[in-house]
Amino acid sequence: MKKYLKIVIPIIVISFIAFMGYKVINKINHKKEIAENIKTIPEFTFQTLNGELFTNQNLKKNTPTLFIYYNSECSYCNEEAKMIYENIENLKNIQIIFISFETTENIKLFATNHKLIHHDNIHFISDSQSTFASTFDVKSLPCLVLYNKKQELIEKIKGQIKIETLLKKLSL
Repeated sequence: MKKYLKIVIPIIVISFIAFMGYKVINKINHKKEIAENIKTIPEFTFQTLNGELFTNQNLKKNTPTLFIYYNSECSYCNEEAKMIYENIENLKNIQIIFISFETTENIKLFATNHKLIHHDNIHFISDSQSTFASTFDVKSLPCLVLYNKKQELIEKIKGQIKIETLLKKLSL
């Protein structure tokens, strides 16, 4: 029996170490793949509040783009929306895409409460399939993903940011 355990236990330990190594390498490769995919705005398909499709083809060319992943119950997200409303004139040359996995009713209520629903450069999008987080490697709320005029990634920002810093990063 002792001889059997002397063989089985090392095999189990080696197998476990090999499996964990495989998982770590797989995760690193997945992260690299996502980082490569978001260097420019990746292809996506979401829904507008009217139920129409909104894709990367709907984005204006030669215009900086700001994606804001949010939840209406998040206090930081609400503060971010308030700051955007208060600085709407400074942000008029940026297309702002608010995106949430919530129901369209909650998204409309959020947009209306923050007086952001009737601005040409602001879009509210429903991510009913919850694919934005995995496509853009977003893990927190709010999360801002900034792209320049050439649709190249500037930065992903976790949490709230001051408008002055945001404008500086977007070079406006």
